[in-house]
Amino acid sequence: MSPVEAKLQSNIVQSRNVLDAWVREVVAWHFDPATGCPFWLDHAKKLSWDPRKEVKGYDDLARFGFFQDEWLRGGPVRRWVPKGFDGRPVYTFETGGSTGVPKSRINIEDFRIDYEAFSTTLPDEFFPKDSDWLSLGPTGPRRLRLAVEHLAQFRGGICFMVDLDPRWVIKLIKQGKAKEAESYKQHVIEQGLTLLKAHPNIRCLFTTPKLLEALCERVSLKKMGITGVFCGGTEMTPQFHRFAVEELLEGAYFAATYGNTLMGLAVHKPRIPEDNFAIIYYPPLPRAMIEVVDPDNPEKLVGYGETGRVRLTTLTKEFFMPRFLERDEAEREPPCDLYPWDGVRNVRPFAKLSTSVVEGVY
Repeated sequence: MSPVEAKLQSNIVQSRNVLDAWVREVVAWHFDPATGCPFWLDHAKKLSWDPRKEVKGYDDLARFGFFQDEWLRGGPVRRWVPKGFDGRPVYTFETGGSTGVPKSRINIEDFRIDYEAFSTTLPDEFFPKDSDWLSLGPTGPRRLRLAVEHLAQFRGGICFMVDLDPRWVIKLIKQGKAKEAESYKQHVIEQGLTLLKAHPNIRCLFTTPKLLEALCERVSLKKMGITGVFCGGTEMTPQFHRFAVEELLEGAYFAATYGNTLMGLAVHKPRIPEDNFAIIYYPPLPRAMIEVVDPDNPEKLVGYGETGRVRLTTLTKEFFMPRFLERDEAEREPPCDLYPWDGVRNVRPFAKLSTSVVEGVY
């Protein structure tokens, strides 16, 4: 083993130790009657074992089985609020609703914590401190509505917001109203253009892949002074990544992200030629873990480079969600120097479910 490989191996072991310690702390919090939420305290009564005594590390979360998404659909949402946060203002954020009743997740400080951590991954050269932001994309019941604004404020800026309602776009597409969907998209773009022209201190942009493309059809980001683009909210392909870098961005930094209401925000691996524009993400360990598992046996991880279904675990004191099977698939990415734990490559809708879901509409 070379010195470089030995160092990576050491970092992998260290990150795993951090994860195991955090799992013990989070489980102790959620299953303590003084701090836990009603849902998990009730759940514990049905178990024949005590999570606080028997969960020693991440692997022991397998004893919970798989988290069921139906548990997050409908109320009462207060059953998810940990008693340890009694009296604190509570937000509720929703998933897209493309598979039925939206899943709801409570938030208190997590969105701020996650985006402050993410801020450290943005290069100041391209996302200058004290510069203003434009957020062009879904807001409404989504976490993005507060998270991107907090990110801008945390970096000393002010965030201008233009909303796009993806549920309306999905409805239009399902009704075959492509013209109306296009008209709505242009309505959103025009609002963004107005703000960019009126506020020259805007240097940073959050938007989705399709809105980025539509914006760049109307204006040069370089001429508008945009130097950094934080892009996410929906599926992104290597082909789009290459197109964005070579055709759209005109030198602006491209920070691709994989995030959702249930997890938070996965960080993109900085682009290197060897990755050939693959979109590679790493979860914010120890607050979340993403794994790629065999779709027919989701207990089992696939090998590195192999394709499988994404299995997500969220581990914060606000929200505990062990082993949730996402409606995404990806290739399993090995640990790297910057992120010595598992990542995912080229996340996309899970093939076995994609026929029933309208994806990539914004």
